[in-house]
Formats: sequence, structure tokens, C-alpha cells
Amino acid sequence: MDVVIRARRVVTATGEVDRAIGVAGGRIVAIEPFDADLSAPEEVRIPDDSVLMPGVVDTHVHVNEPGRTEWEGFATATRAAIAGGVTTIVDMPLNSIPPTTDVAALEIKRKVAAGQVHCDVGFWGGVVPGNLSDLRGLHDSGVFGFKCFLLHSGVDEFPPVNPAQLEEALEALQSFDALLVVHAEDSQAIDRAPTAHGERYADFLASRPRGAENVAIAQVIEVARWTGARVHILHLSSSDALPMLVSARRDGVKITAETCPHYLSFTAEAVPDGATQYKCCPPIREASNRELLWEGLRAGVIDCIVSDHSPCIPELKRFDIGDFGVAWGGIASVEVGLSAIWSEARTRGFALADVARWMSQRPAEIAGLRRKGRIALGFDADFAVFEPDAGRVVDPARLHHRHPVTPYAFRPLAGIVRETWLRGRRVTGDEPTGQLMIRGNA
Repeated sequence: MDVVIRARRVVTATGEVDRAIGVAGGRIVAIEPFDADLSAPEEVRIPDDSVLMPGVVDTHVHVNEPGRTEWEGFATATRAAIAGGVTTIVDMPLNSIPPTTDVAALEIKRKVAAGQVHCDVGFWGGVVPGNLSDLRGLHDSGVFGFKCFLLHSGVDEFPPVNPAQLEEALEALQSFDALLVVHAEDSQAIDRAPTAHGERYADFLASRPRGAENVAIAQVIEVARWTGARVHILHLSSSDALPMLVSARRDGVKITAETCPHYLSFTAEAVPDGATQYKCCPPIREASNRELLWEGLRAGVIDCIVSDHSPCIPELKRFDIGDFGVAWGGIASVEVGLSAIWSEARTRGFALADVARWMSQRPAEIAGLRRKGRIALGFDADFAVFEPDAGRVVDPARLHHRHPVTPYAFRPLAGIVRETWLRGRRVTGDEPTGQLMIRGNA
């Protein structure tokens, strides 16, 4: 063994236990009682006030490089991830130029990312009108699945699919058992909603009604039912959709769903006028909706929590005029997600084992990351050393993503990531030791 880690609190799939963890070749090769006779050139004792958790697996990150590297890039995004206990991310196919909609674009992105990632990185492919013939090639090149939009994505180079194109894509993806992850808001419902404008958050919220999400999710469920394909609902914000997901699963539809820390932390009623750092799509909704999302997690209807880290240059947030209608919609949060969720979860009676299931195990399982997300034999030795009873106030100037803009600025949070381990080694963000992952080999 290369290293033995002993901790009084280790989060496993069965809860917290005291254990000695043996690591060799970057993987977990022994899990024994705390005082077990294990030896290695390096032995580490985790302080008793901290918990050894599986590294967070964030399968919804917009890195934006190449093409919009001034918004965010692989070096800054993955350094922020490591600082937040995130050991694996999967990069979304849009906001970069070119978008990851064919093999050539995937290779460009991999070439740019190589040598500058601080955590392990995988890639989603994209489904857009006209690229049906590119999907199998992307799949064979190792993307973890495919993303599509049902309305304008916010960038012209990644257009949405219409209902017929959605069905064609799912028929194709079903033939080689690939996953489609969907931004589910209905374009017609959004077009008929009030236009977003001005400083009042309530006006922006009215422009992205729950009904638009509900209709789109219903459509995805039915097309998944017809085709037998696997689908995943991204960034669920409408609690109205929870009964639909329960019903669909009961009927055998292969559907999973995620939500995000901002939907579980913030409420529409508390968003200040002009505070466009809170703008995201779908939007942060009312307090009553937030509590129902937490109940969806408790019941297992919502599978996982991921960041949807989507930063931009500060100018695009339009702080000069505070207009929600013209500001970029995206929240920067990859570094603070673990603490943000623990801050809210602990007040609702959840344990760190629940947080690890939502933020590590289930994202890895859904994306097909077979050696990530758990402290278990044969898994990668990816850990977050987390002090749950410590606290901090978020200083945006000390965060590691490219621009110090986030709605978590100056928010008190419970829990601090003290160390992050990647494949059996401490990582600090000083040296990029992450690897680029290929589906089937991760």
C-alpha cells in the first residue's frame, strides 16, 4: 500500500464508521477497523473533528473553454472544484466554442484541457438540430452522455431541438444505450409568459413559470416512454414535477433527476431587487417550493445535487442597471456546493451520509462513473476531508473560479473542506494532477 488513512468518522454507503483505509495505485484496496494492522510508507490520521467523505462528483459544470475562456477555464474551474472537495466534474457541451457536438470539437476541448486540470474531468456531448449522425461517434469517443435544450440555450451556437428532433435523438441514443440529459423548459410556454424586464425579481420569476418546466418534463417522460431511452432531468426547480417523476418510474420509464444547491438554499422572496447574481434558468422559486424539493430528496424522487456552475464575465450580469431581463443567467458555485448543502441539510435532520449519496454516489452512478463517488473497495481514492461543525462566511475574493461573482457572497455556511485527495494524493491546486476521463474507463 502507498498510504493508510485512519479516521474516526468515515462516510460509507451504510453511514459513518471509524475505519482505516488502505490505498495502492490510486485506488482503495483495504477498508478495515480503525486500529487494524495496516502499514504503508505514509500514514495519515484525520483529526477527530473532521470527516473523511467521498470526493464530490459534480456532473453539471460549464467550463466554457475554449471560446469563452474569459468567462471560465479548465484551470480556474478545476482549482475551484478541488477547493470545494470536488474531485470529479463532467463538462457541459455548450458555452465553449465550438460546442461539443461532434468528434472534432470533442478533440479540440480535450487538447485544450490536457495538462491544466486539477480534478478529474469528463465530457458530455451535445444534441442539436442536424447532428444526429455525429452521436454514435461521440459516444464511441467516450462522452458520458448527451445534452439537449428544449428552448433557446442562451448561446446561438447550441440551438434547441423540437419535439420531432427530440424523439429522433432518443431513438438513436436508445440503440446504443446512451443517456440524454435535458434542459426541460417549454419554449412555447416561455414565449407566452410575461417578458423578463427590470430590477424586480418577481417579474423575472413570472417570465419562467413552473408550468414551462412541468410541460417540458411531461413531454420528456412520454418520449422516453415511447422510445425506451434513458433520460435525466437537469436542474429541477419546479416541485410540481415530482409526482410526474414518481408516476413515470412506477410505469418503468428510465428517468432520473437532479437539483442544485441554489434551489435548495435561496428563495425568491429574499432575492433583492437588481441582484442579478441570483439569475439562473430555470429560476430560484418560492420558499414553499424549496421545502418540497427537500422532501423530494428525502423520498428519493430527486436523485442528486450538482452545481450547474455557469459563470460569466461580470459585465454580462449587468450590475450597472440590475436588469434581470438582459443579465446572463448562471450561478457560480462549484466551490461552495458541499458547504451550502450541508448548511441546509443539517437543519432538516439529514446526515452527511445523505449528502454524500446526493453529491457523490448518485451523480457518479447516473453518469456511469464506475469508480467514483463512494468509499468502497476498488474505487478511486478520492476524498474530501470535511469539518462539519466549523463555519465560514463566503469571501468572493478568496474563491478560485475566474470572477468573484456569486450569490453566496458573504453568506455564512456550515462546514469547511480541510483537504481534498485525488486518487490517493493530497491536491492543493498548485499542480494540475487531474486526468481526462473516457466513458467505460472511469
